[in-house]
Amino acid sequence: MKKISIFVYALIVTISFSGTFAQSPVIHWNFEKNDNRKTMEVVGGKSDTLEGYFGEAAGVKGKGLTLDGFTACLKGTGTAQIKGLKEFTVEAWIALGEYPWNWCPILTTESNEVKGYRLLVGPLGQAALECAIGEQWITCTSERDALPLRKWMHIVGVYRANSDMNLYINGELKATVKVNGSYTPTTSGFVMGMVASPGKPSDIHRTWGTVAQYFGLDGILDEVKVYHTALSADQVKTSFQSVTCGIPDIAERKLPRIEKNPGKFGAFYTKLKYYPGWDNLWPVDQDPDIVVCFEKSQVKLVFWRGIRYGASWVSENENWMSDQSVEAWEDRANDREGCFEHMQDRHCRFSHVRIIENNDARVVVHWRYAPVSSSDHTWRIDPKTGWECWIDEYYYIYPDGTAIRKVSWKKGTLGFPRQFQETLALLHPGQKVSELLEIDFATTADYNGKQGKVSYVENPNIAPYGPFDWSQKHPFTIQQYNFKSQNKPFICFEPGNEMFIRYEGLDTYDMADGCNHFPVGQARCDGRSTRTTDKPSHCSSFPISDPVVHETADREYWNGLYGMNTMKIGDLVRFGRSWAFAPAMKIRGNDYQSLGYDRTQRCYQIENGSDKPKSVELTFEGTKESPLANPAIFIKKWNGDRAKVLVNGKQLAGCRIGINRELEGNDLVVFLPVNSDSKVIVSILPD
Repeated sequence: MKKISIFVYALIVTISFSGTFAQSPVIHWNFEKNDNRKTMEVVGGKSDTLEGYFGEAAGVKGKGLTLDGFTACLKGTGTAQIKGLKEFTVEAWIALGEYPWNWCPILTTESNEVKGYRLLVGPLGQAALECAIGEQWITCTSERDALPLRKWMHIVGVYRANSDMNLYINGELKATVKVNGSYTPTTSGFVMGMVASPGKPSDIHRTWGTVAQYFGLDGILDEVKVYHTALSADQVKTSFQSVTCGIPDIAERKLPRIEKNPGKFGAFYTKLKYYPGWDNLWPVDQDPDIVVCFEKSQVKLVFWRGIRYGASWVSENENWMSDQSVEAWEDRANDREGCFEHMQDRHCRFSHVRIIENNDARVVVHWRYAPVSSSDHTWRIDPKTGWECWIDEYYYIYPDGTAIRKVSWKKGTLGFPRQFQETLALLHPGQKVSELLEIDFATTADYNGKQGKVSYVENPNIAPYGPFDWSQKHPFTIQQYNFKSQNKPFICFEPGNEMFIRYEGLDTYDMADGCNHFPVGQARCDGRSTRTTDKPSHCSSFPISDPVVHETADREYWNGLYGMNTMKIGDLVRFGRSWAFAPAMKIRGNDYQSLGYDRTQRCYQIENGSDKPKSVELTFEGTKESPLANPAIFIKKWNGDRAKVLVNGKQLAGCRIGINRELEGNDLVVFLPVNSDSKVIVSILPD
């Protein structure tokens, strides 16, 4: 009898041990069998439907399911329902590439009514369990940043009727909420990895400038389970510790990198890659993007879909600077859609680029776009013709890492209010402002050498720094952004430019700041505040300039001199003067006519009246007030295949000669690396 008693006691202990540390799920997706857009739920053997751009990757056990954040999800009917239970547990492993635009379910059984349950990921790296109790959603949520990116995280939500809801992350209790009442089940199906209905992003600037849409999780899911019991804290910890996690196959979402710089000046069609989920959205073939490279410099000028084709200067250490397009909006009383700008054209429906000229002396890129709202509506549609406002931007790019940006539109199509320029310093995911910019983040100057600085300060809204006022304008004509790079971006404007300056708060300097609806973002939103470093964003938009606008017979335009190089601000004052106050040119040569200096191209314009190339001599009267700095010369109808250039009677190292073959004859472009405050004689001869 003693033996039997011992045996029974041992059996009871064994059963009790098993009940404490081992429970079997009633629903289990392990993603080992994904065939014909179906994946099998292990316990019931039923297959559920996979939608969108999904894939497979190594999970915590065998395979995991990759989700792109835009289209991929798993849907089914009935599989995940929980009815009439006083307790249950939902468990999942997830590795995130970035956070969702707002709260997004790992698994949800919600309906249009307040019924069901959700295991969620938040826009700031939170996790939560939500249950419909007493006709309201009761939430048990972690603090922000609880889910670091690109790491396997174990999330468990536990519900007990009339008791509590608990949330565990990696085996540790992170939140608990008391519950009065019972969970209300739903007869609806389930969705995994995507919101069940369209929603708006969190932290938006204007609700009327945002359109609700579907969004999902970007990352890898594995081992999603539902239990009809409430797992204990020890059981959750045991479940977590039973898995040995590797490193998930998720790349950091950094802006594209040009791996092989050709080391020569020129423009190149290409197809830049961001990451597979984002890249797969684009129904484009080869060569949708353009990259301009420079000789003996790692600087690039990039026209990429992720920036909606706006020009972006990229430094040697991959720091990006872009700029705003023409922007328009309704007056405050009638504003129903927010901003109309290139940022909202997230599919580039109204935006494209093409290379117009590409030779050894100059590259010309044309960017054409229509300002659009988050509702995909264009600006100021003519009810009679159907034509709206369209913008043409031409970039005249030279070998010294500079470019003229000429922005033009048909007269009468743009109207007011409007904005032409806004500096956009771009942050990579994980990059803080302090890693991109110096604390004195911008230097300003005029063409007389007067300088100023714009900084991150303790109290930007009190004197002498603020408060900021749009009526306060400064007559600066130059700005340089102080990147933590050897090469720094700058802009020179025409005399008469007015600059708006705002200082930034020092409390934002050592964090990600600004707005992350742009770049690359696909949310239909005209403004979303950056509160974490998971996505690319743009920051420190000031100084903002109101440039001089010119009129022609049927067009209006403005232009600025952009670039990224190693010049100091004093050098930029002189360089800017060489453009804004270009030295006079005298021409000597039969059949040649001077068409003057064209600021919109940063180039002296000449036309040949002969059908053959002939020698021509040009005299530039450089002075300190009008210095000669890397001049460009364009001869229309040169009509030759080659040319020889002498500077003060000698051939000049680094002189660049380009031929454009046009229907009317060959044009000649010459770029001269010459810097002088005195007379310079340039001879151009047939070769």
